[in-house]
Amino acid sequence: MTPEEIVARLIYRDGLMLVIDKPAGLAVHKGPKGGESLEDYFGALRFGLPRPPALAHRLDRDTSGCLVLGRHRKALAALGRLFKSGQVGKTYWAVVAGAPPQDEGRIELPLGRKDATRGWWMKHDPSGQPAVTTWKVMGRTRLPSAGSDESHDVAWLALEPLTGRTHQLRVHCAAMGWPILGDSVYGGAPRTGGPGLSLHAREIVVPLYKNRAPIRVSAAVPSHMQQLLSACGWPGDALAC
Repeated sequence: MTPEEIVARLIYRDGLMLVIDKPAGLAVHKGPKGGESLEDYFGALRFGLPRPPALAHRLDRDTSGCLVLGRHRKALAALGRLFKSGQVGKTYWAVVAGAPPQDEGRIELPLGRKDATRGWWMKHDPSGQPAVTTWKVMGRTRLPSAGSDESHDVAWLALEPLTGRTHQLRVHCAAMGWPILGDSVYGGAPRTGGPGLSLHAREIVVPLYKNRAPIRVSAAVPSHMQQLLSACGWPGDALAC
């Protein structure tokens, strides 16, 4: 990524906050093994301020979409309080392998670390941290299975995490029996035949200013999800891709 490319991914800007459309496949910050990360390019987003912006929250490496940055320390503190208290609204779009029997629901499954050797991999753990997700089916279809004459159900879901646990949406969907397509960790990969994790941070709603309406920002659907979503009935995006 070049400085020009990260500026082109900016989808909201004001004096306190930036929102960028994070590309899938790029970590937001350096991990223990190092390597390229989105933070490497934040210097291009200073827009006259003495320091680059910083992450107000995280997205997984393979998740695309709305990522919030604070432009300075005071802004980061305010955003941190909003995220920690659950006041920031987050809607993700996912395509899952399987057919949820209902059209909407709520998942309440505590999560804990899978084991010490698996880094950030998580699992349902009754003694773990509380984790709550609401979901709604936006569309359904059947697709041919890779390398087979059979077909399988897929569904397009809108997911809203009411808590912010690591890999929460991926583990919750897998635990319900409909893993997210392209998820090589939690079980959605073998049935896809398509590239990339089908999880996109579609919209974020931030009540940042006391006497103003919350800031609502949406990120265009990435190219690797468009065909799957269209098969599920998505009519296309009014947002620029």
